[in-house]
Amino acid sequence: MSVAKKEYKRVTVKSLIEMKSNKEKISMLTAYDYTMAKIVDGAGIDVILVGDSASNVMAGHETTLPITLDQMIYHASSVIRAIHRALVVVDLPFGSYQSDPKEALRSAIRIMKESGGHAVKMEGGKEVKDSIKRILNAGIPVMGHLGLTPQSIYKFGTYTVRAKEEEEAIRLKKDALMLEKAGCFAIVLEKIPAKLAQEVAESISIPVIGIGAGNGVDGQVLVTHDMVGMTHEFNPRFLRRYMNLYEEMTNAFIKYGEDVKSGDFPNEKEQY
Repeated sequence: MSVAKKEYKRVTVKSLIEMKSNKEKISMLTAYDYTMAKIVDGAGIDVILVGDSASNVMAGHETTLPITLDQMIYHASSVIRAIHRALVVVDLPFGSYQSDPKEALRSAIRIMKESGGHAVKMEGGKEVKDSIKRILNAGIPVMGHLGLTPQSIYKFGTYTVRAKEEEEAIRLKKDALMLEKAGCFAIVLEKIPAKLAQEVAESISIPVIGIGAGNGVDGQVLVTHDMVGMTHEFNPRFLRRYMNLYEEMTNAFIKYGEDVKSGDFPNEKEQY
């Protein structure tokens, strides 16, 4: 007998824990501006991530490292103004929390106060444990992030799958348990073997949201611009494109340019 799906007028960190308990998968997508966030929220997506991937998607940087705290606050503020239902999680950008726990807390407080975000996300395990605890002690919800951590790209040297070797897999499992014990409300696992991700999801009580981590976890996240096909050069195995907006938008822009040049636009009905 199937259990009726609970409807959430507002998604909270508590809602996500309930979803895991009820074996309801969690949907999560990125947004960096008001217009996109309004569409994503209206579609009923549970969590909106204001990701530091804005560094790549919105600003054209090669990595996530250049984006600043001020820029993240700007993007998060724009998203928050569009939201009625989704939980909004904001990435703490590189350099805003790694140096010391006090700096991490100051950064998290700025995001919460100046953007109105609902929670922050931090990359790393035991190396950022003290920062996580200090932020949590201030009453700010924290989502963890393990596996491929893009802010450490120069340490890894590649965006390849993480934790394929036993030593790193064991360390990842320990970090996941530590994040749960510290008080994180959820964890993102990025680009790790599906079997390992499922083991982690089954070993902890908080939701595990995957990106390139298989279907044995509690939810999925993708970059919205990738899944609707606005970007077209990024083609990882885990990405499913639901649209090809790059092609559709390009054709629309070409047609607009042709109509302007020919004098077809605007016609008599499109003027005053």
